[in-house]
Amino acid sequence: MKKILRCMTTILLLGILAACNDDDTDQQSENRKTSVETEAVVKDDFIIEKSVYGRISPSSTTPVTLDAPGEIDSLEVENGDKVTKDDLIATLKTPAGQQNIRAPKDGEIAKVEASGGDMVSDEDPLAVIIDMEKLKLEFTVTASVQSLFSKDDTLEANVDDYELKVKIKSIGNMPDDTGLYPIKATAENKDKAILPGMVATILVPEKRVKDAMIVPTEAVVEEDGSAFLFVIKDDEAEKIDVEIEETQSDKTAIKGDVKAGDQVVINGQTTLDDGEAVDVVKGE
Repeated sequence: MKKILRCMTTILLLGILAACNDDDTDQQSENRKTSVETEAVVKDDFIIEKSVYGRISPSSTTPVTLDAPGEIDSLEVENGDKVTKDDLIATLKTPAGQQNIRAPKDGEIAKVEASGGDMVSDEDPLAVIIDMEKLKLEFTVTASVQSLFSKDDTLEANVDDYELKVKIKSIGNMPDDTGLYPIKATAENKDKAILPGMVATILVPEKRVKDAMIVPTEAVVEEDGSAFLFVIKDDEAEKIDVEIEETQSDKTAIKGDVKAGDQVVINGQTTLDDGEAVDVVKGE
C-alpha cells in the first residue's frame, strides 16, 4: 500500500512540474519578440535613370609652337605644371640666336617629351597647354536614348566615385559611322580631381512615376508571383500585399495599403509571420 502511495505522489509531483514548465514556456513564447530594422515609406516621384558612358577631355588644348628648330638650352616646366600667359617655358639655341618660348595662355602643361640638350623641330609643338578647370565630355548613344536628352539639361555624372554635374551642349541629329548619335557636354573641375581620359557615367532620366510610394527594395518580398512587405503597427508586423510599379537596385515604387511615413521592415522580414510581435532596432 505504501509503495502505491509513493508512486502516486511521484506521478503527481511530475505532473505539477510539467505544468509549471509548460507555463514558463508559454510565458517565454509570449515575451519573445523578433528583432527587425525598419525604414519609412516616402511619397515622391520615382525616376528610372539610364547610364551612358563618356570620355573626358580638357575643354581646350593649345599647342606651344616654335618659330625655328633648335637645341633646348633650358626647360622651365614639366608635365602637370600650372602656367599663366607669357610664363617662360623654355629657351632654345637656334641659328638666329636664343629663342624664348612662352606660354600662349593660362593652363596646365602636358605632352612635354623633350629635355635639356635635345634638338627640337618647329614642325611639332614643344608642349600642349590644357584647361582642366573645365571639362569636355563626348559620348554616343542609340536613337532611343538620344531622345532622352535635351540641350542645356544639367545631369548627374560619376567619375571614379566623384560626383559632378554636366551640362548638355549639343545633341547630334545624324548618326556617325557606327550608327550612333554623338552628344557633347561640359562640366566644372575646379578642384582638378578629374583627369583627361577618365570615363564618366552620366545618368539620364528614362522614366518617371508621379507621386509614388517608395520603399527600400530590400523591404519587398516576392513569392510565387506576388509581392508583400511588413508594416509595423503597435509593435506588431502586419503583412501587406503590394504591387510593384517600378524597381531599381536600392528603391522600389509600389502600390498597396501603405502611406508615407509607415515603417516597413528592411531586415528580419524573411522569418516574420503576420501579426508577430517585433522589437525595432537600429542597424549598425
